[in-house]
Amino acid sequence: MKTIGVLKEVSDDKRVCLLPEAVEKLIKMGLEVIVEENAASGLGIGDEAYTSAGATCSTAENVFDNSDLICSIGHRYDGDELPEPIAFLGIFNPLYFTGDIAIYGQHASAYSLDLLPRTTIAQSMDVLSSMASLSGYKAVMLASNYFISSFPMFTTAAGTLKPAKVLVLGAGVAGLQAIATAKRLGAAVEAFDVRSSAGEEVRSLGARFIEVDGAMESTNAGGYAIEQTTDFKEKQQALINKHAIDADIIICTANIPGRQAPILLRSNTIDQMKPGSVIVDLASEQGGNCELTKDGRSILQNGITILGFTHLSKTVPMAASKLLSNNYLNFIKSFVNDPESDLVKSTLVIKNGEIVHPKLIEMHSTI
Repeated sequence: MKTIGVLKEVSDDKRVCLLPEAVEKLIKMGLEVIVEENAASGLGIGDEAYTSAGATCSTAENVFDNSDLICSIGHRYDGDELPEPIAFLGIFNPLYFTGDIAIYGQHASAYSLDLLPRTTIAQSMDVLSSMASLSGYKAVMLASNYFISSFPMFTTAAGTLKPAKVLVLGAGVAGLQAIATAKRLGAAVEAFDVRSSAGEEVRSLGARFIEVDGAMESTNAGGYAIEQTTDFKEKQQALINKHAIDADIIICTANIPGRQAPILLRSNTIDQMKPGSVIVDLASEQGGNCELTKDGRSILQNGITILGFTHLSKTVPMAASKLLSNNYLNFIKSFVNDPESDLVKSTLVIKNGEIVHPKLIEMHSTI
């Protein structure tokens, strides 16, 4: 691998996967870098910053024609004829959007960073944790913009305002950041997660942990929740309903890789919530934790605002780009040092047009 290509994201995404400072480090490693023109213009970073770092700025066509590894955040290949060989690096969520990978032709390989294992050595490359942390923070800030009252308790001569009650569903990276942000704003926070191991982290942030006994857990799930039994789901639904109808704001973050997001908020629960309450559903891309969520949309249901936005990191594009740039840089370093390492192989989805990831092979064999 000699040449790295960097693509500009689609129009509604101002993020960039490699900033000029990361590009400069790649060039010092002996690599060439071609960056699509205006790739970081949404961040106020011009092409001259990349050329000063030693990169070449050119058209998307030239990036495709002259790169060995093409980097982007989202999916930017539409099936055009490719030189051989060529590889793509991005965050493609292929376990859920399985149809997207069918477009890659016989000369293409694809590496998806969301498939990295949750291990110590991979932490510096963990794009999911980076973006989830920002999304959890922004979910609370977004909710505060729609909420019709205040977050902290106010004591004034005119009376006392009670703190907002925030319920966080899912205590992974996004959920924990949402808890921390809501607590900093002065809210009273509760959190639910099927993993009992999440309880200690929730309590350490000053929130109350809500737990249903009898949850199934797996050490092979990479820190994610797994599918639960019908009996557990019924108990879970009753407990969540009890706490949801008393909440002012609900942040939904629960997800299972490659699966439809679990429905945790049913329409009958939402009907019982207080008018003016806000739900932010970060699992909307995979169906949502709220039964009424519409991905990419804000809807009003009986006075309840439901916001379905998975990729809130897009709303803080500079912060997101700084984290992503380090993630991509660290992965590319590992790739250059040992392209056949287990870590690199864990992200390999397509090799020369053929599906090679074990989970995807299994999924396609059952379709």
